[in-house]
Amino acid sequence: MHEEPSFFADPKNWVMIAFFLFFILFGKKLWDALAAMLDARGEKVKAEIAEARQLRLEADAMRKDAEQQRADAMAEAKALIEGAKAEAARITAAAGAEAEASAKRREQAAIERIAAAEKDAIEQVRTTATEIATTATRQVLSESLTAEADSRLIDEAISQLPAALATRHAA
Repeated sequence: MHEEPSFFADPKNWVMIAFFLFFILFGKKLWDALAAMLDARGEKVKAEIAEARQLRLEADAMRKDAEQQRADAMAEAKALIEGAKAEAARITAAAGAEAEASAKRREQAAIERIAAAEKDAIEQVRTTATEIATTATRQVLSESLTAEADSRLIDEAISQLPAALATRHAA
């Protein structure tokens, strides 16, 4: 029959015994080393996560600050645009008013020049009419008056002189 080999005769059992002895003797050290490595790795991961959170918070703060600066810049730009529009409207109104005032001044100057030219023309017409009337009167008088008529006209003119002078002084 077949006899079973003893427990210690089988190499598998020795491997198993060696395996258990190895883990019994060195298992605690291996476990502590593995646990320390895993704990160190866990701490490193926690530190990286904390740093990532901190960086995310800083990035959010920077993003909010940038959005605020952008909003401020947009508000300032809108205010500048509105100010420029108001200034342009003011300048346009001032230029329109200045142009209107200039046109009125030019119109007044033209009216004054026309009035002066009209006055000069009337004076020239009066002077010319007076000269023509005087010339015509001389000619008519020299052709038609006699010495007696001359004396009579001179006497009448002299007698009307005080009345004419009185009306001139009254005026």
